[in-house]
This record gives sequence, structure tokens and C-alpha cells, in this order.
Amino acid sequence: METAAQLEGYVDLFRAGIWKPRTRPGSFEGNGEPALQWLREVKELYQLPVAVEVAEPAHITLALKYGVDVLWIGARTTVNPFHVQRLADALQGVNVPVMVKNPVNPDVDLWEGAIERFERAGIQKIAAVHRGFSSYHSPLYRNQPNWPIPIELKRRRPDIHIICDPSHITGNRALVAEVAQKALDMGFDGLMIETHPNPEKAWSDAAQQVTPEALKQMLQQLIVRQHITADTSKSTELEHIRQLMDTVDAEIIDLLARRMELSERIGDIKRDCNMTVYNPERWQEIVNSRSAQANKLHLSSDFILALYEKIHHESIKKQLTVLDHGDKPVKD
Repeated sequence: METAAQLEGYVDLFRAGIWKPRTRPGSFEGNGEPALQWLREVKELYQLPVAVEVAEPAHITLALKYGVDVLWIGARTTVNPFHVQRLADALQGVNVPVMVKNPVNPDVDLWEGAIERFERAGIQKIAAVHRGFSSYHSPLYRNQPNWPIPIELKRRRPDIHIICDPSHITGNRALVAEVAQKALDMGFDGLMIETHPNPEKAWSDAAQQVTPEALKQMLQQLIVRQHITADTSKSTELEHIRQLMDTVDAEIIDLLARRMELSERIGDIKRDCNMTVYNPERWQEIVNSRSAQANKLHLSSDFILALYEKIHHESIKKQLTVLDHGDKPVKD
């Protein structure tokens, strides 16, 4: 209630964990149904719409009973299509907005599939929540943002709003504002940020929570970017640069096609000479020389390596195709 009182007029939606799925038993797992009455009081006193995470059909029944405005599906639920389907079935005929967090593993198909299950159940207002992805080793963030995944979801589903959860991505309140700004810079539609009057005493995820006052300051300092500009001269310049970029992209594709033709010719020679397709020494030479050239041109060596890994993989496929089509069965 103290948090809600301080945030009245500053946020559009007030979220609370009523049921907390925890990694290990014995941790605080939420107060359950009694806490739903507290959220009802938040709505009545502060005119704040409220949202809760639901993981079971029974959770949905109780949340709707107490007038919860928005439901969200957690990352550990999204990862299981059977579980998602049970929740979607429980929402048949219910008109309530649903937010779907990304699965814990970086799988855009799984994320999109969960959204589609709720759409097929008749849910018309759906948003996606990007909360990062689990990884074995993450020195900076609690969950790796892996930005290409939500960007790909937005490409596939431009009609779906995507909300970023920098609290769960960072796991560190000192980094929340930085990741929140990056999400806005990339055109995300909103933010889900954890807040607590006394974060050090929070019963869960204390390290990533900010005070309501810190949150209000953060919201005032964040810069919301526009998708278009009213500046005619800048808009014209932007369109000119995009046309130049389109021309360069066409040249890149032509060059890649030429490179694959050369790969096929190499495949012919290797077939005729009974040589292996993969040559580790040659691949290492490519990695070293292309990385060195990239450094000279101030390009990221990681980017160039990732690019050439894909080019090399496609080149190997081309050469294997030549061998498959050209080899004759060995006679006894």
C-alpha cells in the first residue's frame, strides 16, 4: 500500500507477485489469496489498474474474482506449451488483457507460440514482456537480454506491444536505468520495473528493486524516442541514407552469391582430388585475416566472426552438395 501511495499518477499499471514460483522450496512464495484483497484496495484507493502473474487455472479464477485488470504469464510457464495451453483454455470467453513473458531459454518460436495460444482462446489484448534469458555464465546481468530475440518477435508480430523488464534482466538496481533506456532506444513500448519502499528488506529479488522515489526520478530522466521525425530536412536526409544502404545491401547479396559460386568450384576440385570439405587450417586463416581487416576498419571482431561463421557454414553446405551429386559408388 505504501508503494502504491507513492506511485499514484506516475505509472499505468501496478504489478504484484501474489504467487511466486521460486527455484527452491523454503523461499517466500507469495501470500496467495489474501494479497488479492490488498490489490483490490490499491485499485479503490489509488485508481491504479493491477496485474498479477498466474501459473495455474485456479490462479486465474481467483484473480478475476478479485477484479485483477491484467494477467501476466511468467517465463517458467511460457517455456511449457502444455502448461500454457491449460491457462489459455481457462481463459476461453474471458475478456482480460494478457502479458506473456519470454521463455527462460532464447527461443522466439516458443514465445510466439505462447502468444498464439492465448489468441486462439479469444484473448484480444496481448503484450509480450522481455525479461532476458537464462545462461550458464552471465557476469554482468542476471538474465542475458539477447536483444535480437525480442527484435525478431517484433518483426514477426508488429501488432504486439513489447514491454521490457530491466529489473529481471539486470538483477541489479544500479543497472536498471541503463537497460531501460536501451529498450526505449530500440522502440520498446513500455517498461516493467520492480519497486519497494525498502528494497533491502524485500522478501524476494531485493537486489534489483528500486525505491518509489528512485523510480519516479528514473521515469523523469528516461528519454522516449519517436519512430518518425517532423523535421522535413532530417527526414529527407534519412531517406537518402536508407536508399544508399539499400544499394549497399544489394551489392553485399551479389557478392555473397559470387562467393558461393566460388565455393562450388572449390567443391568440384575437392571432389576430383578426393579431398575433405572442411579444412581447419584454412578456416583458421580466414578467421585471423578477416578479424585483422575488421579491426583496421573499426568493425567489431565478434560481429565479423559471427558473420563469417554463417558464410563458412553455407560454403561447406555448397561443397557437400557438389560431393553428393558428383560422387560415384565405389565398385568392388
